[in-house]
Amino acid sequence: MSHQSELQLENKLIKQLIGLNYAAVQIQDGDALVSNLKSQLEVFNQTIFTAKEFDAVLNHLSKGNVFEKAKTLRDRFQLTKEDGTSFYVRFFNTEDTSQNLYQVSNQITLEGSYKNRFDVTLLVNGLPLVQIELKRSGIEIKEAFNQINRYQQHSFWSTHGLFQYVQLFVISNGVNTKYLANNKLQSVKQTFFWADAKNKNITELPEFAAAFLNTDHLGKMIAHYIVINETHKVMMVLRPYQYFATEAIIHQVKNSNDNAYIWHTTGSGKTLTSFKASQILMELEEVHKVVFVVDRKDLDYQTMNEFNAFKKDSVDVTNNTQSLVNQLTDNTKLVLTTIQKLNNAISERFAGKIESLRHQKIVFIFDECHRSQFGDTHDRITKFFEKSQLIGFTGTPIFAENASKNEYGKRTTKDLFGNCLHKYVITDAIKDQNVLRFGIEYIGKYKNKSKTFIDIEVEDIDKQEVLNSEKRINKIVDYIIEHHSQKTFNKDYSALLAVSSINNVIQYYDLFQQKKLAGEHDLRIATIFTYGANEDSDEAQDFLPSEEVDFDVLAEASTPYQSKHTRDKLDSYIVDYNQMYGTSFSTKDSLQFENYFKNISQRLKDREKEHFNDEKDRLDIVIVVNMMLTGFDAKKVNTLYVDKNLKQHGLIQAYSRTNRILGEQKSQGNILSFRNLKKATDDAITLFSNKDAIEVVTLPDYEKIAEKFDEALKLLREITPTYQSVNDLESEQDEAQFVQAFRKLMRAMNVLQSYSDFDWEDLPIDEQEFEDYKSKYLDLYEKVKQDNQKQKTSILDDIDFELELIHRDQINVAYILKLIAKMKGEKSSDAATQRKAIIDLLGGDIQLRSKRELIEKFIDENLPNIKDGDNIDEEFEKYWQEQKVLALGKLCEDEHLDKAQFKSLIDAYIYSGREPIKDEVFQCLDNRPSILQARVIGDRIIAKMKEFVDVFIKGMVA
Repeated sequence: MSHQSELQLENKLIKQLIGLNYAAVQIQDGDALVSNLKSQLEVFNQTIFTAKEFDAVLNHLSKGNVFEKAKTLRDRFQLTKEDGTSFYVRFFNTEDTSQNLYQVSNQITLEGSYKNRFDVTLLVNGLPLVQIELKRSGIEIKEAFNQINRYQQHSFWSTHGLFQYVQLFVISNGVNTKYLANNKLQSVKQTFFWADAKNKNITELPEFAAAFLNTDHLGKMIAHYIVINETHKVMMVLRPYQYFATEAIIHQVKNSNDNAYIWHTTGSGKTLTSFKASQILMELEEVHKVVFVVDRKDLDYQTMNEFNAFKKDSVDVTNNTQSLVNQLTDNTKLVLTTIQKLNNAISERFAGKIESLRHQKIVFIFDECHRSQFGDTHDRITKFFEKSQLIGFTGTPIFAENASKNEYGKRTTKDLFGNCLHKYVITDAIKDQNVLRFGIEYIGKYKNKSKTFIDIEVEDIDKQEVLNSEKRINKIVDYIIEHHSQKTFNKDYSALLAVSSINNVIQYYDLFQQKKLAGEHDLRIATIFTYGANEDSDEAQDFLPSEEVDFDVLAEASTPYQSKHTRDKLDSYIVDYNQMYGTSFSTKDSLQFENYFKNISQRLKDREKEHFNDEKDRLDIVIVVNMMLTGFDAKKVNTLYVDKNLKQHGLIQAYSRTNRILGEQKSQGNILSFRNLKKATDDAITLFSNKDAIEVVTLPDYEKIAEKFDEALKLLREITPTYQSVNDLESEQDEAQFVQAFRKLMRAMNVLQSYSDFDWEDLPIDEQEFEDYKSKYLDLYEKVKQDNQKQKTSILDDIDFELELIHRDQINVAYILKLIAKMKGEKSSDAATQRKAIIDLLGGDIQLRSKRELIEKFIDENLPNIKDGDNIDEEFEKYWQEQKVLALGKLCEDEHLDKAQFKSLIDAYIYSGREPIKDEVFQCLDNRPSILQARVIGDRIIAKMKEFVDVFIKGMVA
């Protein structure tokens, strides 16, 4: 079968869209775009604009960035017409989307830094709101994604920034079609297939267009299912299962008073779904209030932040029961509270104040409804609020098999909430790449550095004294120290260590600290645990705490402690934490202790932020008993060490702390179990999906991944039998084939190296040859970068080199200097070999590559004049500062910049990580450039500044 060309795909799609009620319009350039906008806005607003009036509208539309324009689209603009009257201009009708005017155009050409021609554009009321980029079948869909990113940089800002009104992108190669929000922070991992209500993906372009791009559905998506995130200042779009769940909830509330629940697997974005459902429900006439209920105080705070991120000031935390009563009785439409405060509100003390709500329709949405609905609270709420309707969300429902018994017997999620309205289980999420698989290793025996087998005694499950013995825990601590860097990409990710009791926490923490003081590791370890009356429940068999973490009780427990020892220990651990991070927490009062918990959580969450200071703020491992094993999300946590018995929903919840999606490097959630949880894991996966799901949810054994690596290597050798063959590739097409083949090999290597069993000796390629291929791969990357600076286009432009798979922190400048010092004392023949090894290392690391030329110059010109190898660090520092001054001087001279001002700008960028805006750059110039030249000059100077920082600053810390 022949491949469909882009032109064939485009023509078929346009024909189909015309059949779906789009009007075809020819728009060749920016002027035609503006002219069409004027005529469409006039029809839509049923008015005529004079040239002066339309200029005012255009001026209003051109203000702000993509995020601000998303708000402008949904607002009205008060225009003073030439006759002095006020007129409210609308740009989009969110209430009745059928009133909007839909058009389709293709090959619109805009001129920015480069000339760009866009494939298919959907315009609504004259504004381009959906951009569709097509690639011929057989081309990786990722290339269309990368093309969109280029367009955003190169030309979307031109012509009054009208293309910055794009809300959604669609990328397709005919057989695979995905959609995404206009959000420059996302990766290709945040692109989604559309699906039907049963989670069957709709991948072919014609079927996707029929289901998603028809004007009814597209209007609804833009009006209701794009969320404007205030915290990150980006747009987010709901995935199909979130959309269908929200629609099902709205239908249930409109047409019935029955309770129901949504089963969406952990990590699939339940908070966004429940927020969107709450937001739409509170606008319904028949609904008096929506009450969103969480079961822990820390989640109250977390959910408030997330809800207020989705919509500013949408909820306020109810600090105590009185403030909850106030919100229930005033005109607040959406109330967020904990189940404990809700329980108090319907007690005798407060019930009189909320008596008037008994007969009002109130929708209660319960987050994580598998945890806290199984006591008498459920009955009390339904008895008091006679017209209440309960909607539950859970990632791990309670079935008869995993129900706990209480005085009401064994109650399941179905008993309490009725029917399941929508299901999206872990296998669906893995198939859609919305969560990662688990790479599970059961560590029983392992080799230490001297290749001796060490037995961790995992099988002695019943022998408590063996499990808790110092000897066994010491072996586990040694194992973690030895393998932590491998599991976390040289500490670029964080880990949790789950243990079975507070005594175990103390054993583990003290051992880690002793070994740190002895110089055996430099890991940053923290811990948090509850202490007080419940300390004697050592062995949590599954059970993650279902009650609220009550920080008041934790800080000043009224019951005598098992011993003062645990509290003193925790206080001393918090002192360690304060010393590491310059904080001042303690257990002295509930607020300080609560803030300590929030600080740990936030520190792990913030690692995913672009400008997080890893050197200063990194936290490597948090030791916990139950806290943080449920309801806690941080994308930069990729590893869970387990030394406790887990089962059923507790096991899935705990494992799921590790499997949030984040870029190419994070390929799985690592689970290292020091107990034999194989049967418990298989049973839990079977319970929450099916028996066949075990292979879907968990990664295969090391040997299977090694086979995949062998296949990828075979393909690479077919294209380039040796690394030197890369030089002989004749066309860009051939180079692109090599890049894709080596990238496939790197992806397999990325997974392979995360296994504890990894050994180069098992592979049919040695480390040196792999590094040689990698150097050639990076040479091609450099070539593309240089071509871009010269404004040359290349078919390699849109291929993602996935550089995050390459950088290795342990090879930094300090490491290279040690090698140079070693080389200094060698005989000339050995020194030549070592010089080559150093240059190869520099070429194989993406961060050091930029410094290669300067380090080579130091070796050749400065090293021969250094008599004492001990002075190399000092001499290199001197040399580096001189080169830095020279490079800065040349940059300022070439670009006519004031040196002192520009240096201050660079210092600010290094400190904050915030890229300067062009106006700040222009203030350093002798003369401000003309409007036409400003963007190109600003971009060029900022690119040079970043390159300067890459060479002279990044990776220079020992």
